[in-house]
Amino acid sequence: MKQRMMSALQPVLFWLKRRSMQSRLVTAYIVIILIPSIIISNYFFNEISKTYTRDAVKQSQFMLELEKFHIQKQIEVMDSAAQITRLDQELIDYLTLSEEPGTIELLELSRGTFADFSRIQFNNPSILHWRLFGNNPLIQEIWPIVFQEKRIEKEAWFAEASALGGAEMWVFQDGDRDIMKRYTSEPNVDQPKISLLREINEGGRHVGIISIEMLLKEFSPKTFAGIGDVDYQMMIMDDSGKLFMDQRRSISSDSEAFVKEVQRQFAGLQQSGEETSRFNVDDRSYLITASPVERIGAHLINVISMEEPINHIAQLKKQIIAANIILILVLSIITYFLNSMILKGLRRLTDAMKKVRRGELNTTAPRLEESGEVGELAHHFNKLLQTINELIAQGVRKQAITKEAELRTLYSQIDSHFLYNTLENIKMLAEIENQRTISDVLTSLGGMMRYNFKWTGEYVKLKDEIRHIENYIEIMNIRFDEPVVLSLDIPPYFMELEVLKMSLQPLVENSVKYSWPDGGSQKREIKITVRDWEDSGVVITVADNGVGMDELLVSQINASIVAVGLQERERVGFERSEEKTEGIGLRNVHERILLYYGKPYGLEVFSVQGQYAKVVMRIPKVLLTGRGMDIEKAVDRR
Repeated sequence: MKQRMMSALQPVLFWLKRRSMQSRLVTAYIVIILIPSIIISNYFFNEISKTYTRDAVKQSQFMLELEKFHIQKQIEVMDSAAQITRLDQELIDYLTLSEEPGTIELLELSRGTFADFSRIQFNNPSILHWRLFGNNPLIQEIWPIVFQEKRIEKEAWFAEASALGGAEMWVFQDGDRDIMKRYTSEPNVDQPKISLLREINEGGRHVGIISIEMLLKEFSPKTFAGIGDVDYQMMIMDDSGKLFMDQRRSISSDSEAFVKEVQRQFAGLQQSGEETSRFNVDDRSYLITASPVERIGAHLINVISMEEPINHIAQLKKQIIAANIILILVLSIITYFLNSMILKGLRRLTDAMKKVRRGELNTTAPRLEESGEVGELAHHFNKLLQTINELIAQGVRKQAITKEAELRTLYSQIDSHFLYNTLENIKMLAEIENQRTISDVLTSLGGMMRYNFKWTGEYVKLKDEIRHIENYIEIMNIRFDEPVVLSLDIPPYFMELEVLKMSLQPLVENSVKYSWPDGGSQKREIKITVRDWEDSGVVITVADNGVGMDELLVSQINASIVAVGLQERERVGFERSEEKTEGIGLRNVHERILLYYGKPYGLEVFSVQGQYAKVVMRIPKVLLTGRGMDIEKAVDRR
């Protein structure tokens, strides 16, 4: 196979090798554009076809559901009529008379019960016939309700209907036979109908049959809608496989072949369990959709003609092919002229490039207008570009390495251990001078410095973060006459909880800075609470008893916190003035939580002005060690 392809391509390749560079480039551009265009166009056409099919299926199913809803309403109307008839005791008594009724009794029935039935039927014009057939030879027929059973004993369904017991029977018929003429004329085949039959059985004895009849054009209007939309045809198939449809609006020129194919397709749907399928009749494409109507033992079928979508797709395909051809022609012409401009005068450019390669970097390429050989020129041009790129890359690397070395030199001048040791020496001097307060403050400051310098990872234990906060509070209390009291409500096993380093300290710092702006002698308390949240989360609350905030400021702060990813956004922290939050703000903490844990974790601010303010942090429940802890999710990140 491969050899055959190479043999077929050999003449084409030989022809291309003998062409100029410009011709080869134009040919290559055409091939490069043509192949993706064909692939994309085919994919596009297939997707459009699938979309049209899906839309047609949805439309057909929607139409079937609407029609089934109407059919269900008509079933209820017919069933209600049958129930009324069966529950009318006077009517049943009339059917079971043991002696022939008199004229007065017949008049009373005609003016009473039968008149009521006539009014009910008048109020339900969709009911074609509301009839009661009795087998009692003593009763008199009362048109149009009561008739003798002998008028229907030749019907195919009579024997089965006479033995229904308490069940019901639905029968489809091609036309409405005139029972008053004793079958002397053929029924009107243009008036197919459906009948609801129920046996009347009194004391185990067959008394009669209730027949409620309705024309199919009333029972299923879309099936017998007359001349209308020719893009679809709805039909009803009874349990025997017979189709009932409006012959006046057939969507196929060959109705007989169309009906046979619909029956065959329906049988295939029944076997496969699917609801839709595609088929062709006389080179026309159709989509069939079926839905059962269980109570009447029938199926509602809708067949949609796909000719219009297919014609639309074909028209669209022609337009796209024409557009591709025009595009390729235009691009080929443009490419031809561009290549002419690019390749013109390359011989002169070759000499200039050689000078640059020899080191004459001040040489400028002349303005070329003539064409020339491409092979040698392309070689020297590539070498020139390579040399220039190497020189530029070397210069950039050298500059970057130099800057990095300078920065490292500056950083190395500050020795964190030197600072910490110096702080320890000052602390010892304070203890020698019996300056306990200064010594304690230096101890806290040293702990904070060690915590900050020892940044080996993003995660720490909650107890380490709490210890850092305690050191911070100790240092900040030097400023206040009324010290800030740090209260902890943390179950012991949560001390091993994983938190992001420096994630709680900014929350406490905001409370210290902005919760008591006016000083005062009131008690200052910051409380940290840790509780379970949902199944695998933890809620850490940092609350203070300060002045709080109004609802507008709280909403602004929450909006600023969640405004992650915006280039320009209002930076709002725990602030009661125009000052901006310094250091790691609430939003930065929220962004770190989202970065390392994702949603729905993060921060949220709550406050009541004059009472309190609190920040709620939600993080996953993960322990850094988990030894001795009854928590499932425990890892060791150290």
